[in-house]
Amino acid sequence: MQTVTDEDGERLLVVKRAAEATLVRDPETGEESYREPETLTPTDDAPLSTAADAVDPAVRRAVLACPDDRALGLLVELVDRGPTAAETLTTAYDLCESDLLGLLGEFRAAGLVREATVAGRPGYEPTDDGEHAVSRLR
Repeated sequence: MQTVTDEDGERLLVVKRAAEATLVRDPETGEESYREPETLTPTDDAPLSTAADAVDPAVRRAVLACPDDRALGLLVELVDRGPTAAETLTTAYDLCESDLLGLLGEFRAAGLVREATVAGRPGYEPTDDGEHAVSRLR
């Protein structure tokens, strides 16, 4: 498989080549079509990266930031609960403090949650991207 661009600059994935036509797939829609080979320009973009780029950026960051079900569950809980004190998070879930802080750090780096003050105490709240990612995953 190879990434190419068409005459409009749209990135496509080559599915099959033939002398008179090339079958390509639009990574965003999954639609396949035949194109004339001379209208396609090869790129250095890795095909799997091109395919992954079709996923909504916020969803992609959420998927990459969640190594397991507990992490994903924590993100969903933060979205559903809204701003939550860090103390509440440490007592409400079956995560040790270092695991919890590690996941929250990953979520912050991915732009999915941010630090917040909740009833005068330090805590976390979802960002718009975090809320968007969870709603798309649901």
